[in-house]
Amino acid sequence: MIYMQIFWAFFLPGILGYGGGPSSIPLIQAEVVDHYGWMTNSEFSEVLAMGNALPGPIATKMAGYIGYEIAGTMGAVVGVFASVAPSLALMIGLVGLIMRHKESPKVKRMTTIVRPVIAALLAVMAYEFFVESYHGAGILHTGILAAASLLLMEKMNIHPAYVIAGSLLYGAIFLA
Repeated sequence: MIYMQIFWAFFLPGILGYGGGPSSIPLIQAEVVDHYGWMTNSEFSEVLAMGNALPGPIATKMAGYIGYEIAGTMGAVVGVFASVAPSLALMIGLVGLIMRHKESPKVKRMTTIVRPVIAALLAVMAYEFFVESYHGAGILHTGILAAASLLLMEKMNIHPAYVIAGSLLYGAIFLA
């Protein structure tokens, strides 16, 4: 029964919280503090502060932490799943709709328009990462990591996960 309560406590704010994580925080507070009484306002504010201090989506971090506090590891899994389930369901529905109408000229035009936008957003993000790396690690380390990544992934067909793990190891050894 507790898992169902955890699920509903984070699923409903996920559906009703238009605007993402920050807009759903008051709804999560209403469920966790007022409806179920799992935390006090003070405890909730501490969880919110901790969630804001860590990188990533705040609603999922809070759902994981609160779920863990209420029902252990399985509570954390249920809480995180419940917080992402509304978006997951909408994405699956949208992909299903697009796949059903993939031969439509409107859908083809939409995907043709979206691809360059995504490419531009990824290029901007890569540039920002490069600049941040340049300022943080210097041009030598940035160049070594960029060249090694390009060589490993494009020429040697090494999976990106291994390249990321190797980059982390390189950073731990040479940049710590």
